[in-house]
Amino acid sequence: MDKDADPRGSSSADPLPKMSPVTSGANGQPAPVVPDSSTVPVPADERRTDRRQSSVLPGLGLALGAAAVALLVQWVAPPVSPLLVAIVLGVALTNLWSIPDTFAPGMKVAAKRLLRLGIVALGLQLALGDILALGLGMIIVVLLIVGLGIGGTFVMGKALGVPPMQRLLIACGFSICGAAAVAAVDGAVEAEEEDVASAIGLVVVFGTLMIGLVPAILSLMDLTHHQEGLIAGGSIHEVAQVVAAGGILGGGALATAVVVKLARVLMLAPVITVIGLLRRRGDAPVGDSGPPLIPLFVAGFLVAALARTLLPLGPTILAGGKVLETILLSAAMFALGCGVRVSVLKKVGGRPVVLGALSTVWVFAVATTGVLLIG
Repeated sequence: MDKDADPRGSSSADPLPKMSPVTSGANGQPAPVVPDSSTVPVPADERRTDRRQSSVLPGLGLALGAAAVALLVQWVAPPVSPLLVAIVLGVALTNLWSIPDTFAPGMKVAAKRLLRLGIVALGLQLALGDILALGLGMIIVVLLIVGLGIGGTFVMGKALGVPPMQRLLIACGFSICGAAAVAAVDGAVEAEEEDVASAIGLVVVFGTLMIGLVPAILSLMDLTHHQEGLIAGGSIHEVAQVVAAGGILGGGALATAVVVKLARVLMLAPVITVIGLLRRRGDAPVGDSGPPLIPLFVAGFLVAALARTLLPLGPTILAGGKVLETILLSAAMFALGCGVRVSVLKKVGGRPVVLGALSTVWVFAVATTGVLLIG
């Protein structure tokens, strides 16, 4: 027998992995045995990457399933906003059931990426011609609502001792377009999860209260339906809440309110741009790292709005865009709602709640005064 041969033979039952042939080293010593490449285990980093990619699916599936439920509720009861249903579902689920950690990665994707895609799709609902038709006076009023709303809320929050990031989120959410604005600002500044959750919770609470309060207050004033729609669209937080309140007002108030609200939504782009610019200069108390001056989703939002204005998009495309926007934003609102935990809100304290109430009254006052001044 050859002295270099393996005395055990090459039986297929051999439990040991195949090795490369043994060769002699420089000093006649055997070289290290190297396992065959087919038996080398997959590195741990690659296994973790595969797990991360697959772990997104449970959370995404849950968020999209909640969006489907929200759309079903709207189909059964058309006046009900699917975005509001999705937020309520998320808040209820996270406070009544301990959501397993396996859902967390997908929920984060829904809360950020789907939200940003939904904001881009929202741009297809903005026809700049409709906004210009409001007239120069009302456009100036919209600018004042957003500018004074953010500035006034920020000043009041500072007086109350609310942390800078938290009052920035509340100010933008209450002055622009509710939870979507809160999430958009979070996408630009990467706020703390508790601050985002509290701001969204306050938007839901106070915006929902305004659905009934605004029509009740306006009914006591000698106003036309057009003026009521201008005030409702200029003061209520969420687009869906504006639709609900406009339906209560009746007449031509609904269409007017929606156009004014979309004009406020359009202000999301310049506000996020200004926040990014201030962060780059280091003058804003919103973090340390420098984000892009104009986030990609904001640029996409503007492109979609320009496409709606300049291109002959048919009703099928616009309807499909509306459905896509509703699905994406509903899934995102559900994921964000899952971050609104009662235990977290208790830790936040009463000051943000007071700020939310003051901001609501302030924005309503600015909108009402502006509309009355332009006649």
